[in-house]
Amino acid sequence: MKAQDVRTKSVDQLKDELIKLKKEQFNLRFQTATGQLEKTARVKEVRRDIARVKTILREKAEAGQA
Repeated sequence: MKAQDVRTKSVDQLKDELIKLKKEQFNLRFQTATGQLEKTARVKEVRRDIARVKTILREKAEAGQA
């Protein structure tokens, strides 16, 4: 997920994406705990995608207040 792609989405779409990513992160944590996780790099990718979405949501909120 590129930051440029995320910036084009609306706030509602970003919130939906954030929920989806958090669910995926939860599932990945369980897979790690049970030893079923094959793509360990996906944990890092999801964590960074969550941060990316949260950052852009915050930027849009500040732009709306200014």
